[in-house]
Amino acid sequence: MASEPPLPAFSAIVVAAGKGLRVGGDVPKQFRQWRGRPLVRHSVEALLAAGANPLVVVIGADARRDAKAALAGLSGIRFVTGGISRQDSVRNGLEALVDDTPERVLLHDAARPDLPRGVIARLLAALDTLPGAIPVLPVVDSLAVAGEDGAMAGKATRETLRRVQTPQAFRFPAILAAHRDWHGATDAGDDAQVLVASGGSVALVDGDERLKKITFAEDFVTTSTMPPFRVGQGFDVHRLEAGEELWLCGVQIPHDKGLSGHSDADVALHAITDAVLGAIGDGDIGTHFPPSDPQWRGARSGRFLEHAVGLARKAGYAIANIDLTLICEAPKIGPHRTAMRAEVARLTGLDESAVSIKATTTERLGFTGRGEGIAAQAIVALVLA
Repeated sequence: MASEPPLPAFSAIVVAAGKGLRVGGDVPKQFRQWRGRPLVRHSVEALLAAGANPLVVVIGADARRDAKAALAGLSGIRFVTGGISRQDSVRNGLEALVDDTPERVLLHDAARPDLPRGVIARLLAALDTLPGAIPVLPVVDSLAVAGEDGAMAGKATRETLRRVQTPQAFRFPAILAAHRDWHGATDAGDDAQVLVASGGSVALVDGDERLKKITFAEDFVTTSTMPPFRVGQGFDVHRLEAGEELWLCGVQIPHDKGLSGHSDADVALHAITDAVLGAIGDGDIGTHFPPSDPQWRGARSGRFLEHAVGLARKAGYAIANIDLTLICEAPKIGPHRTAMRAEVARLTGLDESAVSIKATTTERLGFTGRGEGIAAQAIVALVLA
């Protein structure tokens, strides 16, 4: 697959200092699990993948431990303590970038986890002509103005209104100066308003419905667009040849022959990997690790399975269980079953009780019956994370 063109250099600030009280519970919503990962991690990963450098995450004064756990393993991140209001928090984040002197900065809310790269590209492009840019969507519903008595008091014209999203993009010197000069009696609402108040102009670019804000407890409940479970199957075959190592389920098995293939030819892990990819509708093992690519020559197949599990997690699913059947005359699988289950469980993050490994023969019929190769069939069930 062709790589995406690089974006202009930019820094980013993700505001994650709120309490998230409307979702309930003891954990702020930005650190709660959403589609298999902490809410804040989704947009942070998207911004890092798009090239954000550096990336500042603004957090509450007592949230450092939760924030570090939610973003563990990610590099290029700085944590900054927020202020009393969102606007104070944004200014703290901007001040933390002063020594870096970035040309462009994106300001984003952690509560909007699904951040398309296309939105980022449109925002950065708009900064070529104006000091600010925000993603917006049209208002499609009719609007009414409510009176003090709760009754309808008038009609609003939706044609001139837009729904505003984040991230919002700015030339860094302009938005920093605007925040420093802000003297409003109330909160500005968003950073575009701060820039406008200082005399700056803001471009409107196309937003995306994927940038939905997670606000209420029900937003953490999957909608009907995501089924509660998915199932995938995988099947693979490799030839047995003298002089090759035999790897099954990530365990090396003593045998007079081994499986031949571009990688370590672990037919069992290949079948499980294809089952996971099939469940999320994301191609097969050859799509992600083509045998024509020399970097995968002799590679351990555990890497392939871990990659597939990560893709499932990004799609909002966790593996519920794995059912694998190995088809061969030799070697005997029974003596190695315990070690194989343990390794598959480790690679997938499952309890061993959720991993089934069975073996059968074809009564000496066909290529497996003649000892020419080993086949594997796997079924994997995914559940919403």
